[in-house]
Amino acid sequence: MATIESTPTSLRVRLTRAEKVFGLLRDLEVPRSAITAVEAVPAGLDALRGLRAPGLGLPGLRSIGTWRRPGEKAYVSVRRNQPAIRVSLTGERYDTLLLGTDDAAALAEELAPAR
Repeated sequence: MATIESTPTSLRVRLTRAEKVFGLLRDLEVPRSAITAVEAVPAGLDALRGLRAPGLGLPGLRSIGTWRRPGEKAYVSVRRNQPAIRVSLTGERYDTLLLGTDDAAALAEELAPAR
């Protein structure tokens, strides 16, 4: 399961070794200033849109990797029956992060950009 760590200046995502291998991803760190919106979603798998390219998608169970759709490239690590956060970014390699976490609502509130 991905570990999400928030500091005053950045958001860090640490993946397990298996997630890195199956999702063809690396750990990720983005500045907090790149975050434009954060939303908690009740089911990460249901919120996933686009085509996997590359990564692992086990229908109805687990999705890890990069998902693409027109105008959007997403960094994804979600599993069945787990809430997630969707983080919109600007000026970064990925446009969206979709990350499964048990405390999605609290994390979304913590990461929300200042108005």
